[in-house]
Amino acid sequence: MSNFRYRGRSGRGDLITGRLEADTIDSVAARLLNLGITPLEISPDAVQGASLQDLLQRLGAGRPSTADLVLFSRQMYSITKAGLPLLRGLRGLAQSTHNSLLRDALHDVLQSLESGRDFASSLARHPDIFSPLFISMVRVGESTGTLDNSFLRLCEYLGQDQEVQDRVKSAVRYPLIVVGVIGLAMAVITIFVIPNFAPLFKVLGNDIPWPTRIIMGTSALVRAHGIALIAASVLAFFAFKRYIAAEAGRYRWDRFKLKLPVLGELLHLSVLSRVTRSLAISLEAGLPMIQALTLLARSAGNEYLAEQLLRLRDAVERGEALSHAAAGIGIFPPLVLQMVLVGEETGELTRLLEEVSGFYQREVDYRLRNLTAMLEPLLIIGVGGMVLILALGVFLPMWNMIAKVGHTG
Repeated sequence: MSNFRYRGRSGRGDLITGRLEADTIDSVAARLLNLGITPLEISPDAVQGASLQDLLQRLGAGRPSTADLVLFSRQMYSITKAGLPLLRGLRGLAQSTHNSLLRDALHDVLQSLESGRDFASSLARHPDIFSPLFISMVRVGESTGTLDNSFLRLCEYLGQDQEVQDRVKSAVRYPLIVVGVIGLAMAVITIFVIPNFAPLFKVLGNDIPWPTRIIMGTSALVRAHGIALIAASVLAFFAFKRYIAAEAGRYRWDRFKLKLPVLGELLHLSVLSRVTRSLAISLEAGLPMIQALTLLARSAGNEYLAEQLLRLRDAVERGEALSHAAAGIGIFPPLVLQMVLVGEETGELTRLLEEVSGFYQREVDYRLRNLTAMLEPLLIIGVGGMVLILALGVFLPMWNMIAKVGHTG
């Protein structure tokens, strides 16, 4: 099969462009007509362009964001709640979405539905866009006739995830800018400023202060082997990416991240908030406990915690109570274990899991608001240390030279 680019008009007259995979141009035209699109131009996709686009897509470029999935879930909730036929609603969404990968996926979902597949199986053809939890929620809603409620819960769940992501980005933006500016200033001083002082400092002979020796040595190393250092850094980066791409490397890296000061605890709380919220909506949707825990492990986003969740699932599968099994894996605090125990005893596990998720969410929000305040002392100490080394490195030899001149005079 080949890739084809097309331009067409929707039933409302809107211009639509995109890519489809088919055997012939006639097949593309037939598919477009089935989707309610009148083709204007269909042409084979250039090999170079397609290869470049495929490469960018493998690297994650253009992949639908959480915000795109929140909007899709909200629109699907409105469609299913209003009783609009699914094919007609999806066709409208496919024409109006701005993300090309999501648009192509929706076109494929439409074709899959028209061929007789169910909605969840059609979405499962695109696992890089729709998570296992997303697909399972849709499958439960489809089988129980509560698809609108499933999309409402997915919209709330993804919206809360998006809110946390936005807050994390906002909290770390300032420290990253400060560190970047410091690094740039250090690079400029090391490469361009210090070499101009080096001949002057060498007049002191063996009396050069140690801060100056450090700065001069660093400057000489960077100037002499700058390209090699950059190449080594790039190779180290790709080696690290390859290491964490492997299962064992990813597991060790995810476990290490949870042990980082400040950020590790914040990440742990964020993942646990997502896990408890996901378990609550899965159980409320009617998923069995074993299947829900399996889905949570696959969508945890942390291999170390995913392994602990699989241990929890295995313990529950052996017949242990959820509270007892959760206490055995050691990732939940005592307060949460008590709430789960009460939920099991009273039959209100879903409600109490939502309470736990809310508790974690409020804790994450509080820590995010104070993250910048916690990092500011570290930034001040770092900046002060660098400025001190630079000041001593530049001024100490000058003072020594002045002292020698004064002593000679």
